[in-house]
Amino acid sequence: MRWTARDLRSLGIGLAYLAPSLVLFAAFVFIPLAETINLSLFNTRATGAITTFAGLDHYLELLTSPAFRTGLLATAIFAIYTVPIGIALGLVLAVLLNQRLRAINVFRTMMSSTIAISAAVGALIWLLLFNPSLGLLNYLLSRVGVHGPEWLIQPTTAIIAVSITTIWLTLGTNIIVLLSGLQGVPEEIYEAARLDGARGLRMFTRITVPMVSPSLFFLFVVDTVAVLQAFTQIHVMTRGGPVDATRVLVYSIYQDAFQNFQFGFASAQAVILLLLVMGLTLIQFRFVERRVHYQ
Repeated sequence: MRWTARDLRSLGIGLAYLAPSLVLFAAFVFIPLAETINLSLFNTRATGAITTFAGLDHYLELLTSPAFRTGLLATAIFAIYTVPIGIALGLVLAVLLNQRLRAINVFRTMMSSTIAISAAVGALIWLLLFNPSLGLLNYLLSRVGVHGPEWLIQPTTAIIAVSITTIWLTLGTNIIVLLSGLQGVPEEIYEAARLDGARGLRMFTRITVPMVSPSLFFLFVVDTVAVLQAFTQIHVMTRGGPVDATRVLVYSIYQDAFQNFQFGFASAQAVILLLLVMGLTLIQFRFVERRVHYQ
């Protein structure tokens, strides 16, 4: 292809418009990413100063580290508990909030209000709710004859408690996205389905889910990435414990970098986390997107 003066001028104008965004991306994304990859190949002092070249030693150590495998397992369990349940709950609530009822906007505002709550505040709220002796959750369970567990002390329940908190924090976003998708479905489709005898669950599975599948796919990708990067609620509620049950990869990076001062080792984990996020995203676009119904 031969570039003309007009093409070069159009390219220059386009780059001029993109220049502010490119500068911001370079400063906060591309340069830190390159520095992280470079740092993962070196040993460092506690001050962060580079000492000796390590090559791929940090990556090889990670692949043979039981703690790293535990972190991968905790991350996978955390994502499995959080993403599907959060999206399914958001879809059910969005369908209920899509009804044409009086004062429905009040309930929509209440259900989506978690979008305005920071992860730190939300984690503190649930930290009080999960308190084994003073928490409201165990009190309600005791009223129905169930002895509540020590949520944040037992390894099997700690990851569940953090997952519940994360589902609650992401619920507002999920509801808003799915509700907007539902309101974009033409009413004529539902009327035609009713004339064909579709009702209840059949209407939901055959009409509603396919029509909002683009919104579901969007949330599936975004929520997965967000869960893999979750840090605040884990730091506030469990600090990676008990017995590393909630020591996901992001929290492991934090501990190795800012508590153990192994910046090169932590950078190697960050690179692996980046590859993991990219790999899962590509798999989702390669296989899950096939089931998405675009109007």
